[in-house]
Amino acid sequence: MHLSDDDRKRYNRQMMIDGWGEAAQAKLKNSTVFVAGAGGLGSPASIYLAVAGVGHIKLCDFDAPELVNLNRQILHDDSRIGTNKAISGKTTLERLNPSIRVTAVTEKVEAANVDALVGDANLIVDCMDNFPTRYLLNECAMRKQIPLVHGSVWGMEGRLTFIHPPKTPCLRCIFPESPPKEVFPVLGATPGVIGVMEAMEALKYLTGVGRNLSGRLLLWSGADGDVRVLKVRRDPNCPTCAQRR
Repeated sequence: MHLSDDDRKRYNRQMMIDGWGEAAQAKLKNSTVFVAGAGGLGSPASIYLAVAGVGHIKLCDFDAPELVNLNRQILHDDSRIGTNKAISGKTTLERLNPSIRVTAVTEKVEAANVDALVGDANLIVDCMDNFPTRYLLNECAMRKQIPLVHGSVWGMEGRLTFIHPPKTPCLRCIFPESPPKEVFPVLGATPGVIGVMEAMEALKYLTGVGRNLSGRLLLWSGADGDVRVLKVRRDPNCPTCAQRR
């Protein structure tokens, strides 16, 4: 698909970025991104992928928004309570950018269906709130040899990394065990920051503009404005990716 005159107007300011231009914008228009989760992280991530012109967004979530979600899940509002999040999110994204295609995936990500749900996506954005599902997405990304952008939050803190084995550690190399399941605190601005940064990582990869957080883990503290970037290494005994190298 080539850029239309409307595309050139809509994306004019980002095409002014060095190395972007029409070629990078056309790459976005021809890309498919699987966004796993339409909640706190998935809301800002999918919004900025949509307005940047990613041609096809597959938004996956089996749950429905509740009032307790609305301090952070900006794809939804009070009128959407009880509506499936993927369907609600599709409505929001298509209003923001009617020139893209959004597919609402309303199934729960499980071992038996994850490969089929992700399909032909060029990249997975992990916007989940639990590590068992994240590990499934990590394994799927390795089987399909596509990147996984990982983001997670707690309170006023967030973490972000770009995963693409064998060039980088896999998710289980960095987080070997799933933390205990809990209802954790979260300020809405926290997934706002990390979700937007997830979109940035995806857009950099898809366009080839910029440097991804490959082999690096970004730690962001909203409480004191501190940002740290740590190097992360592959675990030679990782049960997920060691045998794939």
